[in-house]
Amino acid sequence: MKVLLTRPQGRNQSMEDALRQRGIAFMTTPLLAVEPLHDAQGLTYFRNAEIVIFISTNAVEFANQLVGDWPTAKHYLAVGDATCQALNDLGVEVQSAPAELQQTEGLLTLPLLQPEQVKQRNILIIRGQGGREDLGDTLSQRGAQLSYWEVYRRVCPTYDVQQLLQSWQKFGIDTILLTSGDILKNLLKLLPKEYFPWLQACHIIVPSIRVERQALAAGLSHVTNACAANSQAMLNALAL
Repeated sequence: MKVLLTRPQGRNQSMEDALRQRGIAFMTTPLLAVEPLHDAQGLTYFRNAEIVIFISTNAVEFANQLVGDWPTAKHYLAVGDATCQALNDLGVEVQSAPAELQQTEGLLTLPLLQPEQVKQRNILIIRGQGGREDLGDTLSQRGAQLSYWEVYRRVCPTYDVQQLLQSWQKFGIDTILLTSGDILKNLLKLLPKEYFPWLQACHIIVPSIRVERQALAAGLSHVTNACAANSQAMLNALAL
């Protein structure tokens, strides 16, 4: 097994350490980068919100640059262990999605987000530009007064594509970890048609049913759903 890690720069360390400890060969090629967005209106939404939901560690990082001091009177929720830990590191008390379902679907099972709890309450979702609408749509249907604060945007890093793909093949990459739908999209955009049979032969690890469906719809067949994006879930999917 030779693994390709694709998280944004600086987000692969824990997986690199885990694979190194297990003697598994890997390459790291970030297929997603993030850039801050500055939306002054977002601070107003934040001040008015009773419940604040963070979609990712990037949401925590970039919002923290703008907020600085986190009021304790609000309820803070996070999708995924890594996002929860990022808030804990800032001293913020937070609830996360259940361990068995570290996704927005899991977050929606929390008692705080049930219809009788969210009706007419101001809820703010802090996320990247163009994020999924499923969580917000469901909360709106449950009666919440919903706002979004987009604090970053996702871009694809620039590479010499032929050189990059040749390096992957020379190294013998046969397993690719994709922790988001955006990373999958960027991989497919980068890949010339002549390399697609190689990609189809690779074992593709994804974090959710949604991204699994995207991968299958794109023509990939050897796809495993890790059911979360954290390192332990990915290791479990690799059977390590």
